[in-house]
Amino acid sequence: MSGDTNGQSSSQAQEIRVRINDDPDFLDPHHATASISFQMILNMFEGLFIPKQDGSLTEGVAESYEVSDDGLTYTFKIREGITFHNGEDLTIDDIMYTFERLMGLAGGEKLSNNFDNVDSIDTLDDTTFVMTLKEPNSNFLYSLTALQSAIIPKSNDGKHNENPIGTGPFAFVNYSPGSSLELKKHEGYWQEGLPYLEKVNFIFQSDDQAAVMNLLANEVNLTGIPGHRVSEVEGNYNVSHQNNNSSLIITFNGDKEPFNDVKVRQAINYAINKQDIIDSVFSGYATPIGSNMSPAMGDYYLDGLQEVYNRDVEKAKELLAEAGYPNGFSTKITVSSHNDIYSSIAQIAVENLKEIGIDVEIEVVEWGIWLERVYSGRDYEMTTIDLTGRPSAYEVLNNYISENDAENFFLFDNEEFDQVMSDVLLESNRDKQIEYYQRAQEILNEQVPAVYIADYQILWGSTNNITGLKSYPFWFHDMKEVKFE
Repeated sequence: MSGDTNGQSSSQAQEIRVRINDDPDFLDPHHATASISFQMILNMFEGLFIPKQDGSLTEGVAESYEVSDDGLTYTFKIREGITFHNGEDLTIDDIMYTFERLMGLAGGEKLSNNFDNVDSIDTLDDTTFVMTLKEPNSNFLYSLTALQSAIIPKSNDGKHNENPIGTGPFAFVNYSPGSSLELKKHEGYWQEGLPYLEKVNFIFQSDDQAAVMNLLANEVNLTGIPGHRVSEVEGNYNVSHQNNNSSLIITFNGDKEPFNDVKVRQAINYAINKQDIIDSVFSGYATPIGSNMSPAMGDYYLDGLQEVYNRDVEKAKELLAEAGYPNGFSTKITVSSHNDIYSSIAQIAVENLKEIGIDVEIEVVEWGIWLERVYSGRDYEMTTIDLTGRPSAYEVLNNYISENDAENFFLFDNEEFDQVMSDVLLESNRDKQIEYYQRAQEILNEQVPAVYIADYQILWGSTNNITGLKSYPFWFHDMKEVKFE
């Protein structure tokens, strides 16, 4: 890219280049699981509802809705005048197709567990869609955003991954594995006047240091930057801080010895120097956590848990001895290469655990292999990753439900936790919901299926003529209102 410091020449007006750490796992929104995927593809898709920056919801494809007094029947009025990227009008048949596909009702495999509580789906007329639940669910509307149930056209069946089509502000142009994902403006977008950008090009670059150089050379317009390089970027570029609302963890395969012993997991929690990770890996731009929830979740967050496992090497040794490992043991930590932070964290963990007799080998694998082997295959002993934030407290914690086969890659199994997470869905009183969610956090802190380290801030560097960037409580580069001034 050529031009001035702003990185935008007249011949490239309203075209943005955004650096992303790695490829999406899927372009099909019903198969995608990686937060890095949704960071990009949410620009192409919409659900019945759209998450807002504060974690609340607003109507999307659904123009309005009503809930019956018993909390079981949801009636949605579908917004008229919406078109897909291929020019077809969105119809009630596309809504039915979307949810039949997710629920496995049309002969295919079930793609989501979020709708197991749905008793039936139906249409009343050309613009009215009805979902009836088996029992009330206080989190149900959060299942109806593009994060969980993007609306897709029936006419594109069988081609949703190779040629994704949605109703969002940007349409798919081209995907070059290992290189880029290119989107263009959806000229028929239903929100009048949006988007402003003509093109969005997501550039894949795993090396943070190289990404900073690309920004300084005006080869990209927006990228995450390491904390220790902020001083190089400030001045000529905008630097913004985003609370990630994620949980950075070192976690274990709960089905494998010795990690099936809570005392071993607690010992590792006492041994890991979390503050050292925050200071050395994130230059202090992080907030300690003690469970799988960040302070970004407001009233739902239970403060104080972050102090339970303050570093105590002697306590860690005692717990290991009580568990039958007075001399420690050997293990392996498998990390993805798509972000340097994981290897850096693993290196600190290796040195910390050496002090209590645990010998850890670091295995670095490509992102796709990590997803296949660790996340999906559960073929690992230890790993480190950051679990993406979600708009709702339930979705932040539900990874640990024993029957959540899709997301519970730690293989955590705790009867009380499962019961708490089941009960909260039946509770309509917000104060009582908060009590349930805080008890769930306590259980995770007691049982420690992971070492909960921090919610780290994302530091974004961008060319200084860009406006309209937004932050959400989950990973999403929302390009809808972005433009070059």
